[in-house]
Amino acid sequence: MESRSDIFFDPVAVGVVGVGSLGYHHARIMRELPTARLVGVYDVDAEHAASVASELDTHAFDELDQLLDQVEAVSIVVPTVSHFEIGKQALAHDCDLLIEKPITPTTAEADELIRIAADNDRIIQVGHIERFNGAVRACEPYLENPLFVESHRLAPFVRRGTDVPVVLDLMIHDIDLILSLVSGSVTDLRAVGVSVLSGSVDIANARLEFDRGAVANITASRVSIQRQRKIRFFQPSGYVSLDLGKGTGEFYRRTAEVTSIDEVTGLSDLVEHIPLRGDGEEPLKLELRAFTRAVRREEPVAVSAHEGRTALAVALDIVEHIERHQENVLATDEA
Repeated sequence: MESRSDIFFDPVAVGVVGVGSLGYHHARIMRELPTARLVGVYDVDAEHAASVASELDTHAFDELDQLLDQVEAVSIVVPTVSHFEIGKQALAHDCDLLIEKPITPTTAEADELIRIAADNDRIIQVGHIERFNGAVRACEPYLENPLFVESHRLAPFVRRGTDVPVVLDLMIHDIDLILSLVSGSVTDLRAVGVSVLSGSVDIANARLEFDRGAVANITASRVSIQRQRKIRFFQPSGYVSLDLGKGTGEFYRRTAEVTSIDEVTGLSDLVEHIPLRGDGEEPLKLELRAFTRAVRREEPVAVSAHEGRTALAVALDIVEHIERHQENVLATDEA
């Protein structure tokens, strides 16, 4: 549902840079949002950009600077290696940015983008879309200091995204989600990973420990037979289980204290089952709507560049631990 302010404010002039499989949907939704006016798209593949522009009844720009001259804000949906240069170019044109995750390949580049944006009073939102998942939004009122989190994000192999390890491709979704929902900061981590089909790590597991006592166990794979996007939270008041793919979940809330095991005849004596259902809104639509409202300074940035940088830093630490673990295994094998 649109707010009344969406009616009275002029729509934001936006462009989309990179119209591959995900960028296409950025452009599609920007064209539909009352808070946005899609000026056009740009892609290094000019023929593909022209095809998308024709389908969406918008303009394909031959040069990126031409697009940036005509917009207030852009979605940057290109390979991670190009995030920094395109982000810097867009900021030089005084644009607000939505950058798909991860924000940049390195924390140094993230810091530089953050600095430039601050110097020019521009905003950067990072595309951590699971923040807008209906199941996540439905469970948030019930989360009370989770002490253990377990997530599984499994997907079949596709060539897209293999320019980075699975940690930066898939696991970073859950890293950001956990950092946003668990109290405290990461103080220690352990990680292992294996390269199976690509030149980088394709399946990984990480264990994060937080300074307030919570522990998170995160698994991500891009070499699985079936898709799975599930996360579970354990806390003193009960247990939350979410299927992020379906946008549904359950909360099993403790309703009674156990004084004697003899009093318990079944689980229903102790817990209340609360189904969790999203509102059916498309997460990407919510993400882009939030971005346009932040561009109009109606509300804060939903996922700030600083939050994106924090998730990136943890992800890069995990990659480093995996590399060290692989080196130790190799050294042991050679001994």
